[in-house]
Amino acid sequence: MRVLQLIDSLEAGGAERMAVNYANGLANRIAFSALAVTRKQGILKEQLDKAVLYTFLERKRTIDFKAVSRLKRFVKDNSIDIIHAHGTSYFIAVMLKIAYPKIKIVWHDHHGGRSTQKGYKNAVLKMASRFFDTVMVVNQELKAWADRNLAVAKVIYLPNFAVRDKVEEKQTTLKGTDGKRIVCLSNLRYPKNHALLLEAFRDSGLHKKEWSLHLIGKDAHDDYSSHLKRFISDNLLDDSIFIYGSCSDISNVLEQGTIGVLASVFEGFPVTLLEYGMAGLAVVSTNVGYCGEIIQNEKTGLSFTPSDVEMLTAQLQRMTDEQLRKSVSEALKTTIRESYSEEIVTNALILQYQNILNAKQK
Repeated sequence: MRVLQLIDSLEAGGAERMAVNYANGLANRIAFSALAVTRKQGILKEQLDKAVLYTFLERKRTIDFKAVSRLKRFVKDNSIDIIHAHGTSYFIAVMLKIAYPKIKIVWHDHHGGRSTQKGYKNAVLKMASRFFDTVMVVNQELKAWADRNLAVAKVIYLPNFAVRDKVEEKQTTLKGTDGKRIVCLSNLRYPKNHALLLEAFRDSGLHKKEWSLHLIGKDAHDDYSSHLKRFISDNLLDDSIFIYGSCSDISNVLEQGTIGVLASVFEGFPVTLLEYGMAGLAVVSTNVGYCGEIIQNEKTGLSFTPSDVEMLTAQLQRMTDEQLRKSVSEALKTTIRESYSEEIVTNALILQYQNILNAKQK
C-alpha cells in the first residue's frame, strides 16, 4: 500500500495538521507514505517524520499544468496507489486523475461550514466528485451533506486524532501568571470568533484576578486582526491579553496553559480540542460541529453557544474552579485515549484504503 497525502499548504490549520498526522502515522504502518504540498510550504513542515517522503509542487495558478506534471512524475516514480487529498487540494488531484486514470482518489472534507454554504460555492466540487473513489468526512453533518450532494458511492466518517509535538526545542514562553493562563489555539480569522472571546474575558473580570488570555495562531495583520488589537487597547487589557502569532512548539505552549478555549462559529472536527486534552488543559468549547461530541458539557469540559457572550463569560468564570478543572480534564484525557488515539484512527484509515485497493482488483 503506497499512499500520498495531498494538501495546499503547511501553514498551521486543522486540515494541514491532519495531513501531516496521517502521513506520519502511516509511515511505519504501510509500505510507503508521502506528503505533497501544492501551493505554500509552512511551519508544519517541521513536524514531518523523516520516514515520510516530501515534495513541493510549486503550484502558481488554479490550472497549472507544470504542477500537475510534477505530481504525475512523483506518483509514477514512487508507484503510488492512492492520493488522499485534503480540502481544496482535490482539484489538482482530479487533474492528475484525468491524465493518469489508474490513480485512486480519497477526498477528505474538514470544512465544518460546508453544509450551510450556498450551492454555487460547491459547484466545482460537485463536478469533481465524479472522480473520487471515496469521500471521508470529520462529522455526521458533513456526511449527510456529501451523501446528498456528491457523485460518489462511498462516504465515510473518520474522526481526527492528535499527537504530541515532536519538536523538542522550546521557543515560546507565555506571559502571565503560572496556573492562570487561558490559551486559544486558533488562527486569527473568521470564523474563529475571537471578538466574542475577548469580550467574554473582559466581562468575566478574570484579568483582575491575575488570569491572562493568550492567542496562538497565524496573524495576517488584516482588518480582523486590527479589530482585535484595538479592542485590547481600548479596554486597557494589554497586560492581560497577548497575541503571539504562529508557534511551532505547540506542545510546549499548551504545557504552560491552564484552560483551553475554542470559540468558533462553525467547526468540522477541531484537532485543537484533542491537543488541549492531551496537554491536560481544562476546556471551554463552542458547541458547533463535532465539538459537542468531544466536549460534553459538565463531563469532559464546559460548552457554550458561539453567539452567547454571557454564556461564555459564565463558563470561563466557572472553569477557574480547580476541582472542576481537574475532573473535566481527566475525563477528556480518557475520552481521547479510548476513542481518538493515533492507533485507533490510523488502523481504521488503513482498512478503508485496503477496501479501495481490493475494489480496484475486482
